[in-house]
Amino acid sequence: MFTGIIQAVAIIENVTDLDGIRTFIIGFPAGFCQDLQIGASVAIDGTCLTVTEIIDANTASFDVMLQSLNITTLGEYKAGTPLNAERAAKEGAEIGGHPLSGHIDFAATILDIRQYDNNFCYRIGAAPQWMKYIFSKGYIAINGTSLTLFKVNKIENWFEVWLIPETRRMTVFAQKKAGDRLNIEIERSTQVLVDTIHDALDEKLGALAPLLEKIMQQQGIDLADELMPKLAKH
Repeated sequence: MFTGIIQAVAIIENVTDLDGIRTFIIGFPAGFCQDLQIGASVAIDGTCLTVTEIIDANTASFDVMLQSLNITTLGEYKAGTPLNAERAAKEGAEIGGHPLSGHIDFAATILDIRQYDNNFCYRIGAAPQWMKYIFSKGYIAINGTSLTLFKVNKIENWFEVWLIPETRRMTVFAQKKAGDRLNIEIERSTQVLVDTIHDALDEKLGALAPLLEKIMQQQGIDLADELMPKLAKH
């Protein structure tokens, strides 16, 4: 498990491919790898990877399968790419963000970045099938960083998050620009709740459920949006 609080910005030193496996050699800041062992989990841009070799005090190797390369942005990376990094949370550790599994759901694209004084607003586009899990004031993990959703538009399929200077300083986001892709992990309890709502509708309404959802979408209404605040009170 991870907390969504980035601990370091790491750098890819080398990338090799062999038999459907891509191996990343990643360099970390001094102290990050202290007591790190083969088999340990590290979130790299939000993706849970396993240490396969300790190369030296600040460098480790990770193997990535084709499936992970296809779902995440890791397949686009080359030597010199900076990465968000977080060690797996220890038992009893304070959860500064929100609990993360390190299992990326999809990659999304930055549509726009706006600056207001020292704060930055990132507008991010997502595929429609994922927008049902994204709610204003809820949590989302972007490249392994726990962030609060600010604004959500389920008609145009985008959401916005705000980044303060400290978050940009401690992560790779200051180097991102419109058109770049990001790894997204949705908040699991929200996913379970939304899927439960939709399953209940399907059970009660049968063939009418998709028709009802379509009508509501045309009116700009998301049923889960309407029910989530009520359920959260109970």
